[in-house]
Amino acid sequence: MSNKTEKNLAFAFAAESKAAARNSVFAIKAKRDGYPQFSHLFKAVAEAESVHARRYLRLMRGKIGTTEENLESAFKSEIKAYLEEYPRLIKEASEEGMDVPKKAFSESRDVENRHAELYKSAINDLLSDRISAYYVCQICGYISEAKAPEKCPVCGAIKEKFKEIE
Repeated sequence: MSNKTEKNLAFAFAAESKAAARNSVFAIKAKRDGYPQFSHLFKAVAEAESVHARRYLRLMRGKIGTTEENLESAFKSEIKAYLEEYPRLIKEASEEGMDVPKKAFSESRDVENRHAELYKSAINDLLSDRISAYYVCQICGYISEAKAPEKCPVCGAIKEKFKEIE
């Protein structure tokens, strides 16, 4: 595959991923605004965009490996976000006096570290066939293993704000 096609696949993957996330948020807003039919449409389009994104990701060389390789890649990505990317975003938001984005970036940084811990644990448990239950904070994205905590350790959300991943 040509370098240009590889770049185009990466661009399309990123664009479709963003569209899926954006439409998911639009669906929530439409539902809150009392437009269930538009919410349903936004959800459907979000799912379609996710289909596109997954298709482009599968076509990109070297992006999907064995499960072991994928765990290692995901772990490294989370560490990079925690140590390099989010600290820069936090610093820049702080320099501009943007407290709300700074808080969001700080919470995301902390959650990325938690993701790295979970991936590292999964890498260590790879041969044990252990299956964990996961609960995701719907406010900041923190992931709890085995059960939802009474209070999110990152953003302070109550237990009811955690969603079990099935």
